Amino acid sequence: MATAAIHGVQDDIAEHAHLMPIYATSTFTFDSAEQGMDRFSGKEPGFIYSRFGNPTTSAAAQLVAALETHGLKTATGEPMEAHAFLTSSGQAALAAMLMSLVKAGDTIISDHVLYGGSYEFLNNFLPAFGVRTVFINITDLNALENALKNDPSVRLIHIETPANPLMQCTDMEAVCRIAQKHGVIVTIDNTFATPYLQQPFKYGVDYIFHSTTKFLNGHGSAIGGVIIGRHINFMRTQMAKTHKLLGGNSNPFDAFMLMQGIKTLAVRMDRHCSNAGQVADYLSAHPAVAKVNYNGLASHPDYIMSKKQMRAAGAVLSFELKGGFDQSVQFINKLQLCVRAVSLGTVDTLISHPASMSHSGMSKEEQEKAGISDGLIRMSVGLEDINDILNDLGQALS
Repeated sequence: MATAAIHGVQDDIAEHAHLMPIYATSTFTFDSAEQGMDRFSGKEPGFIYSRFGNPTTSAAAQLVAALETHGLKTATGEPMEAHAFLTSSGQAALAAMLMSLVKAGDTIISDHVLYGGSYEFLNNFLPAFGVRTVFINITDLNALENALKNDPSVRLIHIETPANPLMQCTDMEAVCRIAQKHGVIVTIDNTFATPYLQQPFKYGVDYIFHSTTKFLNGHGSAIGGVIIGRHINFMRTQMAKTHKLLGGNSNPFDAFMLMQGIKTLAVRMDRHCSNAGQVADYLSAHPAVAKVNYNGLASHPDYIMSKKQMRAAGAVLSFELKGGFDQSVQFINKLQLCVRAVSLGTVDTLISHPASMSHSGMSKEEQEKAGISDGLIRMSVGLEDINDILNDLGQALS
C-alpha cells in the first residue's frame, strides 16, 4: 500500500509531468458540437465542467479508492474495484453520500458516539427532509438486530470506527452480516483509521467516506472529503447526480495537496501510531489522569476488536483528569509544544476540548449519552520526537 500511495496516479499524465498537474480550469472545450452533446449524454467519456469532474480531483479520488480496495478480492476472486468522488469537505461527503442513499420516510440507525458535525447532520438536518435517525449502541449487536426487526423503514446503518472521541470500535463484519440479512446499506466514516490501518470493504461495508483534511492530507493544508463506493453503477449514476447537484465539489489545488500528503501516508501513520501508544501508556500511569480512551490499551473495551480490524490502533485518544473541567482547562492552557486546535491528523500534536468545541452542537444530555464529559480532552498525537511530547504533557500536568 505504501507503494500504491506513491505511484497510484502516474499513468497518462500530460506532458510526462513527474507529478499530477493542477488543472486550474473551470470548463473544458469540445472538438465539435457533437462531442459536447455526446459528453453530456454520457455516450463519450471526458471532462465538461470542473463541478462535474476535473482531471486533478478525479485522480485524487481514484487514488483513495485504490487504497481502500488494495489487495481485496470480490466473492468471485476478482480484484475489488470502487469508484470515488472528491468533495469540498468531509461534511460535504457525508451529505452527498447520505442524501443519495435515503429518501423521505426512511430511517437511519447510527451510534450515540459520532463526530459532532455528523451527529448534527443526522439529528437536526435530515429530519427536515423526512429522514429519521435512531441512535443506539451499535456495539450491542442484539440491540441492532432488534432495531432492524422492529422497524421496516430502516434503510441505512451509519457508523464510525474508531469513533470520535472515545475510540469506540464497531464489529464491521457482524454489522454488515446483520444488515445484509435485512437488506440494509452500511456506510462508514473511515477518517480516523485511513485505508492504511483499516479497509472496511473487506468486511462488507457498502460506502466509505473520509474527511481528507485529516490523516490523508496529513499537513492541515487543505480541506476536503471523499466518498468511495463498491457499487460502481450506483456511484456513476445516482451518487454522481447528487454530488453534482449539491455542488460540494473539491478544487484542483486542494486535490493536488491531498495527493502529495498521501505519498507519505504509510510512514506517517506508523510514526503517529507509535507515538500515540507511548502517550497512552504515559497518561495511563500518571496520577493526575482518571481515564484514557485509546483502543490500543488492553484496558479499552474494544481492544480485541481493534486488533482484529486494524493494522494498528491509530493516533487519536482522549482522556479525563481527576480534577475535572477546571483542571482540564488549566492543563490545556499550560501546554507549550502541543497545539490548542480542533481537527486532527496533522504532523503536529493537536489538543482540544470536545464538549465545548467539536461536539458543542450537541445538547448536554446528548453529550452524556455519548460519554463526553466536561473534563474530556481529545488528543491527536503528531510526529514530533516522543520525548518532547511527553515532556510537554508532564509539565502541563504537574
